[in-house]
Amino acid sequence: MGRAIFPWLTMKSLIHSRPEFFIVGAQKCGTTSLYNYLIRHPYVLGASIKEIHFFSDHYEKGYGWYKCHFPSLFRKYRRVLSGRHKVITGEATPFYIFHPHAPERIKNSYPQARIIMMFRNPVDRAYSHYRYHVKLGAETLTFEEAIEAESERLKGELDKMITDKHYNSYNYKMFSYLKRGIYIEQLKRWIDLFPREQILIVRSEDFFDDPASCFGRVQKFLGLPQHTLASYETFNVGKEVSMDQKTRERLVSYFSPYNKSLYECLDTDFDWNK
Repeated sequence: MGRAIFPWLTMKSLIHSRPEFFIVGAQKCGTTSLYNYLIRHPYVLGASIKEIHFFSDHYEKGYGWYKCHFPSLFRKYRRVLSGRHKVITGEATPFYIFHPHAPERIKNSYPQARIIMMFRNPVDRAYSHYRYHVKLGAETLTFEEAIEAESERLKGELDKMITDKHYNSYNYKMFSYLKRGIYIEQLKRWIDLFPREQILIVRSEDFFDDPASCFGRVQKFLGLPQHTLASYETFNVGKEVSMDQKTRERLVSYFSPYNKSLYECLDTDFDWNK
């Protein structure tokens, strides 16, 4: 367990709630929209920010620092009294699913937590990831150049993170356009630690097509009474830009064996081979 930098944080954290759920990713798969829907539910209280990154980037700051991001127990109790129903809180950090240490850290701290994963066609996810970093000014290469450079950019970074648990790799986080789409590798780390019934997997295409229905599934998974929102707008939407068709065909082929392994693991075909 990490140590808090300031002792008062540890004491102060005792009055804050524990997270009951984690939306762990994947990035650019609809996690922002889902989290915003959840915190509109009358029996869900949000964290101070959506992405805390404690179990990935800020673990050395300690649990006192982390707990202070969640609602106070008094606020939670007041909400319980007003609604006569259990009130929960949680966070959404899409980097958790991809981080080598986050699954074990969460399991050790919150073994009963509910884990939500959102998976999108990895070809579309990769391109959306790339376009987002272009918008931020973090990426200057073309998409084709970026995916060609990925193996060199990531070379040795995961090994460094595994060897040094406090090492935060900029390249591993920023330039993992293809690697993040190999969902089966990431899923295995989580199902090795958490019972399958504590993990909900949402196909992003289903979520985008029918957010109300998917939101209903998430509420049921979290033990919440069904609550219908007035609207289901999409958050954090990037500009629509078409991918080169030859590049798409190449990536469909690249991801095909990984997708097949995922389908076999989940006994579900997500129909991403196009």
